[in-house]
Order: sequence, then C-alpha cells, then structure tokens
Amino acid sequence: MPAPIDKIVTSGTFSLDGGPWDVDNNVWIVGDDAEVFVIDPAHDPAAIAARVGGRKVKAILLTHGHDDHIRYAGEFRELTGAPVYLNPADRMLWDAVFPDAAPDAEIADGDTFEVAGTELRALHTPGHSPGSTVFYAPQLATVFSGDTLFNGGPGATGRSYSDFGTIIESIKERLLTLPAETTVNTGHGDSTTIGAESPHLDEWIARGH
Repeated sequence: MPAPIDKIVTSGTFSLDGGPWDVDNNVWIVGDDAEVFVIDPAHDPAAIAARVGGRKVKAILLTHGHDDHIRYAGEFRELTGAPVYLNPADRMLWDAVFPDAAPDAEIADGDTFEVAGTELRALHTPGHSPGSTVFYAPQLATVFSGDTLFNGGPGATGRSYSDFGTIIESIKERLLTLPAETTVNTGHGDSTTIGAESPHLDEWIARGH
C-alpha cells in the first residue's frame, strides 16, 4: 500500500530583496505509522512535530532554499534528529539564513528516497531558484512541486537567483511530461494536476514576456 500523504499549513514570512511578506506554506508529510519524510517544514516546527507524533522522521527534504521554506529547518532537525537534504545550487540561500550550519546532505537530480515502501524521486527544476527540486512519487501519482509549479502557473521569478525562461523550461521538460493525472502538491495554495496546468503553457509564456 502506498504511503499516505498528510498536509499541515503553517504561517509566517518570506524575505528576499526586501520584505518581509506574510505567507502560508504547505508542509507535506509522507509515510506510514512508523516513519515519514517531511517536505519543507516551514514556520512552526513544534506544530509539525506534533503532527508527526511518535513516528521517525527519516529525512527533511527541502524543495529550495528560500527562507520561508528553510528558516525553521534547523529547529525541526533538532526536534527530530532527522538529516536535512538540499540541492547545493541553493547553498547561498541557505548560508544567508544559516551561516554557521550546513545541510546534512545534498540532493542531486535523480536521487531517490524511500519511505514506507514508496519512492520519491528528485527532479531538478531550476528557475524559481537555481537549486529548486521537486519530488515525484509515481506510486502516489503525485509530485511535490515546491514553488516551481502552482495551481494557475509557474512560481515567481522576480527576485534574486530566479529566471523566467529557466522555470518555463523546467516545467515543460520535467513536469508537463508526467502523466496528466499526476496530482501537484504545491508549496503554497491549492493542489492541482498536471493535466489541468499543461494546456496553459503558452499563456504563461506570453504573460511572462
């Protein structure tokens, strides 16, 4: 049986090139009654740890290095003892928040993470940030898209280290090639599907330019 997915929404701020701005983040917990992965434990580590309960956190998987996604990863690591994984292309964003502490491990394109008999595959999708990475779980027909793809279009590319052309290429080549029925569990806001988003690629390109 594939691992269940749980979501907790936490509230805090995001800052890069100014701010802060108020944001609500989706925190994803994937696993069973014994062990889980936690994706992007934002803003409220105590509440996330309470939702995890007595289960073992095998790893903390970060989709990218923006501060709303990582600022409390260190505290959550202390609460759970779980290693933190981040694509090294976002290390400059991590270092801006944690100058004296490193992630525990790097994520590379194609890396796989297994929990409760379910595999998550890391797909590098730069654009929102250089190291942006999504986690595709074929058995769950789900991709955890971070801030690369939302319900309604691509993630923002108006701040440092972001690039619109790059995110469009990532979405086109890495995400819209997934099965249409794939659920897109996003870093903020409502979930969507690949099939719902793929017809709008040309609209996004026109809007972005």
